[in-house]
Amino acid sequence: MIDQTTLITYLAVLLGFVFIPGPAVLLTLARASSGGTRVGIATGLGIAVGDLIHTAMVVLGLSAVILASAFLFNLVKYLGAAYLIYLGIRAILEKPHVEGLSTAPRITPAKALKQGILAEVLNPKSAMFFLAFLPQFVNPANGAVALQLTILGVLFVAMGLLSTVTVAISAGSVGSFLRRNPAIFRWQGKFTGAIFCALGVRLALQEK
Repeated sequence: MIDQTTLITYLAVLLGFVFIPGPAVLLTLARASSGGTRVGIATGLGIAVGDLIHTAMVVLGLSAVILASAFLFNLVKYLGAAYLIYLGIRAILEKPHVEGLSTAPRITPAKALKQGILAEVLNPKSAMFFLAFLPQFVNPANGAVALQLTILGVLFVAMGLLSTVTVAISAGSVGSFLRRNPAIFRWQGKFTGAIFCALGVRLALQEK
């Protein structure tokens, strides 16, 4: 089991990570502002599921295999970048439904959940982060390494989910206001799409 001092230090470091605006927060913000609170929360849940998958990959050693191969790393990276840019272009080109704004959601929570999972899983930087970050707080003398990695990963996911849900609730309220104002609403999809495209380009240009 992880000792108390290590656990407290880990949680303190996590606070800084999860509440600093990053790709997960920006994705949730974009979805919540355009689709509402439920869509934003679904996006956050999708990202959390993706992070659980990354945790499992670290425990099983799969992340190390991907990161050790330049081909696999670039393959996953460009697939993830292409997916984000695809979502961005769709959002930019989509024509907003000005009539009945309050009753015509632009994306369902189920679809947002799936997109959140894919966007996070297809981000090799997330795999690299988990592989490099979690082991720093593991001590073999404290017991099974796999169990320690699992606990650390689950704690990260829980705090990350708290962060994205907070953002979703806040942005969802703002989104409701925007959808009641057609002039602003017409540009909302383009703003959301621009965020997705920017995240995709950022991912494509990043190196190991």
